[in-house]
Amino acid sequence: MKLTIIEAGAPPAPLAGRFPSYPDMFQAMFARHEAGFGHEVVKILDGAPLPAPEGLDAVLITGSPAGAYEDHLWLPPLRQFIRAAHDAGTRMVGVCFGHQIIADALGGVVRKSEKGWGLGRHDYEVVPFPPYFDPGRPSLAIACSHQDQVITPPLGAWVVLRSDFTPNAGLVYETGRIFTVQPHPEFDDAYARELVQLRRGRAPDAVIEAGLASMARPSDGPVLARAIIRFLAA
Repeated sequence: MKLTIIEAGAPPAPLAGRFPSYPDMFQAMFARHEAGFGHEVVKILDGAPLPAPEGLDAVLITGSPAGAYEDHLWLPPLRQFIRAAHDAGTRMVGVCFGHQIIADALGGVVRKSEKGWGLGRHDYEVVPFPPYFDPGRPSLAIACSHQDQVITPPLGAWVVLRSDFTPNAGLVYETGRIFTVQPHPEFDDAYARELVQLRRGRAPDAVIEAGLASMARPSDGPVLARAIIRFLAA
């Protein structure tokens, strides 16, 4: 299977060069689990055209500092691509911004949450609805870094990960071909910690310190990664 990774963002400038690109993070994640996927990367921020979705095996949309509600030239074509992929039954995975823009394109509501920054390792309640998403445990602790949230999921989307902070943290769509999550299974702990530190002066000190302290707990990112692989390979 060939996975088309739509690169919608990059590590912040202070971290550039010290950490891999987002597509490289995902490729490393899949390699650790011996997924055996081929990959191609579409650099939409550099003006690369989006392919016809009906000819693709599967699509993954990465994280981004952009908001789904912002005015960027590449966002309308991406929304159109998402709708066409949905109509064609193309498998899609979205992570963080990918989770949000898919929901936005398909009729959901995405905005900056009044709850502020979600940083560090958050705990998410699992709702094991589809067969590929049954990790055998009631919750997962995974790194996150976001202010925006899916406030209202699109019609036909079911919640499979949730928390008090992020009620719509994981969605499965009724077609069975779209699976999206707010937290980041592709982030290693070093990068997640650096993102928390980078928010000093933007997020309250208490949120920064709590985010750093939360990283002492083991990550369940590999559990979510395996669920994504099962979905893509189904």
